[in-house]
Amino acid sequence: MTVTVVGIGGSVRPDSQSERVLHAALAGAREAGAKVHAITGSSLAMPFYDPQLTERTDNALELVDALRSADGVILASPGYHGTISGLIKNALDYAEDLRGDERPYLDGRAVGCIGIAYGWQATVTTLQALRSVVHALRGWPTPLGGAVNSAETQFEAGGECADEKVANVLRTIGHQVVDFANRA
Repeated sequence: MTVTVVGIGGSVRPDSQSERVLHAALAGAREAGAKVHAITGSSLAMPFYDPQLTERTDNALELVDALRSADGVILASPGYHGTISGLIKNALDYAEDLRGDERPYLDGRAVGCIGIAYGWQATVTTLQALRSVVHALRGWPTPLGGAVNSAETQFEAGGECADEKVANVLRTIGHQVVDFANRA
């Protein structure tokens, strides 16, 4: 069975640093044998989640369908004022549409979490916030999380990173998501 890993991350700015970080982690999942699906940038632009509305945009439908079929997830959020971006939080709020599923929310899925910000304080608090949201959604954060300080580490288009230590952490997160998905 091929594992499917869905990556959610980035900002509305195309090819942002957080999107590049996500692609680096997804490359690790791909190396471990997973099929990957990235939802980034403009695909994350959705109306504010409202559980009373049943109509969904195409972007929201793609996100919910991808999460529904995911064996594992990787999240990469920029740190905005010490926490996850509103864009990423809103995307995760759409997981509420999975509440009635056999596997509600992110239940039983391994989730790699990565916070990226310009400075360590926001980087670490963003990672902590992602892990808390994943717990609330019944997901299993991988043992290794990523805290990427964009003041010190830059990524090329496609996720290539010159800092081998950071690159290894991101690849390991991708590998852990696939490893845990294969065990579930």
